Amino acid sequence: MNRYPVWKYAIIVIAMVLGVVYTLPNFFGEAPAVQVSSVKATIKVDNATMQKVEEALKAAAITAQSIALEGSSIRARFENTDQQLQAKDAIQKALSPDGNDPKYVVALNLVSRSPAWLTALHASPMYLGLDLRGGVHFMMQVDMQAALTQRVESLSGDLRSLLREKDVRHGGIVRNGQAIEIRLRDEKQLEAAKLLLSTQLADLQAQSLPDGSEFRLIATIKPEAARRVQDQALKQNITTLHNRINELGVAEPVIQQQGLDRIVVQLPGVQDTAKAKDILGRTATLEVRMVDESAEARAAEQANGIVPFGAERYLERDGRPLIVKKQVVLTGDNLTDAQPGFDGQTQEPVVNLTLDAKGARIFKDVTRDNVGKRMAIILFEKGKGEVVTAPVIRAEIGGGRVQISGRMTTAEANDTALLLRAGSLAAPMEIIEERTIGPSLGAENIAKGFNSVTWGFLVIVAFMVIYYAVFGLFSGIALGVNLLFLVAILSMLQATLTLPGMAAMALALGMAIDSNVLINERVREELRNGVSPQAAIHAGYDRAWATIFDSNITTLIAGVALLAFGSGPVRGFAVVHCIGILTSMFSAVFFSRGLVNLWYGGQKKLKSVSIGTVWRPDAGTAVKAD
Repeated sequence: MNRYPVWKYAIIVIAMVLGVVYTLPNFFGEAPAVQVSSVKATIKVDNATMQKVEEALKAAAITAQSIALEGSSIRARFENTDQQLQAKDAIQKALSPDGNDPKYVVALNLVSRSPAWLTALHASPMYLGLDLRGGVHFMMQVDMQAALTQRVESLSGDLRSLLREKDVRHGGIVRNGQAIEIRLRDEKQLEAAKLLLSTQLADLQAQSLPDGSEFRLIATIKPEAARRVQDQALKQNITTLHNRINELGVAEPVIQQQGLDRIVVQLPGVQDTAKAKDILGRTATLEVRMVDESAEARAAEQANGIVPFGAERYLERDGRPLIVKKQVVLTGDNLTDAQPGFDGQTQEPVVNLTLDAKGARIFKDVTRDNVGKRMAIILFEKGKGEVVTAPVIRAEIGGGRVQISGRMTTAEANDTALLLRAGSLAAPMEIIEERTIGPSLGAENIAKGFNSVTWGFLVIVAFMVIYYAVFGLFSGIALGVNLLFLVAILSMLQATLTLPGMAAMALALGMAIDSNVLINERVREELRNGVSPQAAIHAGYDRAWATIFDSNITTLIAGVALLAFGSGPVRGFAVVHCIGILTSMFSAVFFSRGLVNLWYGGQKKLKSVSIGTVWRPDAGTAVKAD
């Protein structure tokens, strides 16, 4: 009656092993580290860079616990913070001797001390939020008016091109703030301009005013289009911030919109606040220029000689110099999208660009006049420009769709598209609020949260053992397993644990034990009714299950609502709350019943069970069940 088949015990054992393995990384703590990543998007961090880091540390007589190339950055782990600071200075001098033009970001960081065998199993510790790990918090204000002005300027250029193409005569186009004013000579030209605006530029709304013998057509951006521009600017800024924060190696940054024009950035574990501000505030722009293919330019490339008048020298991604003309053909403002892809005929990796109307017209004219020549796309960061790619123009390109190819790998095509698409911010931002939480305060919060969970667990187990004897001990073990599974699942999901999350963990313990109380009381009730111990155990678990299921489902619904409609700390609480409910249903019913069956199930003539005092109100007496 009360025996589990072998496969059920196998499930329990496997779950326990997985729980232990994925919980272990949380007990090893973090080690101070130095992370090296690229400042300029065109510079790669590779094995050669790692060798330079090793040589710099060796020259400074600093021993690193480990140095590894992880993704697009190098992380060197050290024993203490003193070695960490010394190593940062040594690596900084070796990789970026010119402080005014650094090529690499050398930032302080914290990495897990988990052993290699756990890392090989993809077992990682939970991410800790800002309030537990320490770090920096920024509130950034996005200049939406600048984004709208930039959009109106682009529409102004498109309108000028369309009026020329449709042969609509006008007396000039002037942009006044976020309005475009067009002077028209007669009513016929006015109606033609209105028709052009309504059919070709749907984002603009126009109002005509008489101006003596002429007319003025004032076009402004529609409210819905303005909101769309603002939303797109905010999303592009968030994407760009994500790309930049990757350089800092923050495991779980929080970058989210707040209100209509603000972005919150939280960087847990970042110790170098100045470096974080420097990277977040970095600007990048794109320019398209023609390559100077004159004999003087070729000589300047070969011998590093004098650059011809009207040209400049930049480096390509492989380090080779390239002489380009100073005249800018296009800027990043004319680029609306860049995506990697493959050539339909050769199947080689390519980058597909989409230009706005003004950019498409200019590009068509330039490519028609420069077939067979090279065109350089240059990325400027911190005033320093580097050539992303310099393809050869094969034919005239119209329609605003451009394909860049030329012996690129798939990874290079992805990188180039990313650089072109999200290299710069869509609108300027400024930091209006900054908070720093030190590691010591975070450690104090962790200690307090850990103590609350520990003491809550111990008090609950003590009460259960006193009140329910052996069954209370089984309930306490099941509660410990519930906590083990909860931490393991949070670690497997790489969830971020915050102080509200630890509060939810403590609450989950109190709610989890409720299921065992229902089961134990149900077993007691069966014993009071004179049922045999084995039958009482069986009936207690079976009849309590419906009540446990209903109560947990209703609580889970509330948790899902918090998860769906909450934000920030509320969502952190809801995640732990929901996972805690699911793990408690497994541990309180399935696991605890396995313990009871293992202890009592093999006894055929069981006369009593240790479940504390069983009160029998009808007899007016209390009988010990054991």
